[in-house]
Amino acid sequence: MTSTSPNPSTSPNAARPGKKPFLATTPGLVLACLGACLLWGSAFPCVKIGYGLFGIDSADVPTIIAFAGERFLISGALVVLGMSIARRRPFVPARRDWAPAAKLSIFQTILQYLFFYVGLSRCAGVTSSIIEASNSFLIVLLAAFVFRTETMSGKKALGCALGFAGVLMVKLGDIAGGSLSLRLDGEGLVFLSTFAAATSSNLCKRYAAAGHDPVLLSGWQFVIGGAVMLAVGAAMGGHVAPAAGTNPIAAYALLAYLGFISAAAYSLWSAALAANPASRVAVFGFMNPVFGAILSAILLGETNVLNPALAVAALALVSAGIVVVNRPDGGRGQLRQGPK
Repeated sequence: MTSTSPNPSTSPNAARPGKKPFLATTPGLVLACLGACLLWGSAFPCVKIGYGLFGIDSADVPTIIAFAGERFLISGALVVLGMSIARRRPFVPARRDWAPAAKLSIFQTILQYLFFYVGLSRCAGVTSSIIEASNSFLIVLLAAFVFRTETMSGKKALGCALGFAGVLMVKLGDIAGGSLSLRLDGEGLVFLSTFAAATSSNLCKRYAAAGHDPVLLSGWQFVIGGAVMLAVGAAMGGHVAPAAGTNPIAAYALLAYLGFISAAAYSLWSAALAANPASRVAVFGFMNPVFGAILSAILLGETNVLNPALAVAALALVSAGIVVVNRPDGGRGQLRQGPK
């Protein structure tokens, strides 16, 4: 039986002896991660625009879930179709790939985006994008204490503290004004979404180390997760259709773009994780809130949601934390080989 799961010699990230794969080089890593972060940053405003085009109310959880399911089915179909054409053979999992793809779908699609879609509908896109910055630090914490693929040093602990301080600073203006409006069903759900995303990144790294094709797993976990979410949303009474008076072509074009975002961004990110230590990839996560805040301000007009001075200070703390986490420390706290 022909398997699409690569061994080290057939992996898409494999290179000739003595030569680094492109994604393990600095230019390759920068291109892949910044490309993924730019796409993810555009998701914040585009999801909220999509809610408007499809007439989705923040209280209509079943339709929100069904909307997410349609998006990720499109994402998975794009990955499978594109890679089937590129490799000139069906891009389907071998028997050993199904369990990892299903487990990955629980965190990378079902839990992450169930929390994300519901939470984002109840808080500002700018605020959500800054909260998502904690993903970089959660990846490091989970890698050290749960997945055991790297050790935790004092520098990494300090960096994580700085990063979370930056996340909390987003709401400093509300605290000072006595009008703190953190909602467990808004910002709280966005944070849980971020935790699920960090878990999926570590799972992806583990599965790649075990010889699974990260792009294959990424594409098929979208198919599995999207199908589950669409079925659950529909069973709960969710219905996705363009709102009255809305141009249906524009609505479905946006839905297709949202599908493309996930297909392209996760494929790039998964391939980068397969070729590099998790911490080296996570350092680029701070660009998500940068792109997200800028694009939310431009596309949604959310220029008054976040005080510019606080936004700059928050992003400075997040960036400083990432630099501290990833600074070389003479061999201590370096990556070690985790369990297979």
